[in-house]
Amino acid sequence: MKRFDCLGIIAGAATDTLVVTSAGAVTLEWNALRPSDGNFRVRTLGLCSSIALGMALGLPQRKVIALDGDGSLLMNLCSLPTMARMQPSNLVHIVFDNEVYEASGSKQTATATGTDLVGMARAAGIRQALWTHSVDEFARIVTEALNGHELFFIGAKVTTERTEVPPYPMDEVENKYRFIRHVEKLKNIDSQNQLAK
Repeated sequence: MKRFDCLGIIAGAATDTLVVTSAGAVTLEWNALRPSDGNFRVRTLGLCSSIALGMALGLPQRKVIALDGDGSLLMNLCSLPTMARMQPSNLVHIVFDNEVYEASGSKQTATATGTDLVGMARAAGIRQALWTHSVDEFARIVTEALNGHELFFIGAKVTTERTEVPPYPMDEVENKYRFIRHVEKLKNIDSQNQLAK
């Protein structure tokens, strides 16, 4: 499967869902498909899963999607048992496994030699931990996850092929503040009035 094709499926189904993206090309491809102030770009490899978990716990009425990579998740495997313990019913964690550290020279990750991230998620206690093996299967499971009320961990083995897209249109500081304002609007929070009090 090609990651960009999978992202296109998510973009068509995600509507106003909050989305946390891992460091690397997945962020650029996602932003090209669904530019939104509800997208939060994580620049530190490994933290996508933990930040998405925090958002899901802090905003239990909002669906949150984590778009992660194998290299990123391998750097923070302790997030899996934490997710399993907290069981946020509004979190969908999607891992695109291309078996390389794409952003740093495409050196092989442990998944290239047999590490099974879905198996690890299931062993950690995430009941809905599933591999997808085709674009159609990916579409079906993503739809089920977005319409459901249970923590999902979805693995997708993808090629290393990248789609050429424009660079990310803002720096991390602007992205952070746009995202915060977006969440405040969703929650009907007037931060300017709160600061004035």
